Amino acid sequence: MALAAKKISAMQSQLEAKRKTVSFDSYDLSVRQVLDMVESGDIFVPPEYQRQFIWDSERQSVLVESVMLGIPVPSLFMAMNADSTWEVVDGVQRLGSLSHFVGTAGLLGRISRDKPLVIHGLEKLSTFNDAGFEDFPKSMQLQFLTRPIRVTVLNDRTDLAVRFDLFERLNTGGVSLTDQEIRNCVYRGAYNEDLKALAQLQDFRTVIKISSKNASNGTYEELALRFFVYLHRYGDFNHSVKEFLNGFMSDVRHNIIPQADKKLFETVMGELAKAFPNGINRGKGVTPVNLFEALSVGVALALKQGKVIDPLKLIPLVDSADLKKFTGAGSNQKKFVVGRIEHVRDAL
Repeated sequence: MALAAKKISAMQSQLEAKRKTVSFDSYDLSVRQVLDMVESGDIFVPPEYQRQFIWDSERQSVLVESVMLGIPVPSLFMAMNADSTWEVVDGVQRLGSLSHFVGTAGLLGRISRDKPLVIHGLEKLSTFNDAGFEDFPKSMQLQFLTRPIRVTVLNDRTDLAVRFDLFERLNTGGVSLTDQEIRNCVYRGAYNEDLKALAQLQDFRTVIKISSKNASNGTYEELALRFFVYLHRYGDFNHSVKEFLNGFMSDVRHNIIPQADKKLFETVMGELAKAFPNGINRGKGVTPVNLFEALSVGVALALKQGKVIDPLKLIPLVDSADLKKFTGAGSNQKKFVVGRIEHVRDAL
């Protein structure tokens, strides 16, 4: 069935509007130019991407072989920072492999490797096996370093919401980044650094129980962020948690966390740690995110009203029928978010 003219017009208008928010520049650079930028820090590999560099030495060797043979390598994708440096969005495996092979001290430091790559497992260029870059004759080194690589750069005219979306869409490394790891890349600044510091607090780590696989992927930082976002804006929640958190970070990223907020966070986590020395949970080991939001922000609001927190009132709240109603499946709706936070506040 043909689409109505009104529908087609709306589709065209939306596509045109969204396309205007994305702005790119493309460059053909030599391997040498790219690696010089990596070594100098002009190309920045965020710490969150370090765990993505997981190609084994044989797969890295195949990439080196492709470059030597002149086989086109997929584009590297970067985003421009405010200081005009480039940040890797997609291509960590390729960039890491090239850096590992050339293997200067500076490059090895950037990718956290101890020694350069020694090629092995090649079939087409089998005579190259067991050789490193330093073993190549100067002519072959030059041939490798002058091979072209296409680099596409999202420039700084693109807004942060679009930038987050592109990090998410183009994040094709061996280990996918979590939303918070992307947030750490896109919304770097004083607020984010303060979040990372607060996420290390012992009382906070006592209260939060997460699986071992989530211990280093930004989960702690996201939970700390949720505390501040819902503390200040829970009444404005609009159903999309990701956009809600991103919007807040976009607004505050250049600010430090106010001292009063830091103190409140520390006090809340201290009170929760007294009540839940084994962590907030409902018998499943890990802390439900929406339960943490309810208890932490509810306690914070009660403290701001001058209440004295009684741990004996907190403990039974976890399994209360009323709070379960606000924190069950499908509870990421505004009425449930507001309901669970204010239920804890009023219970105290």
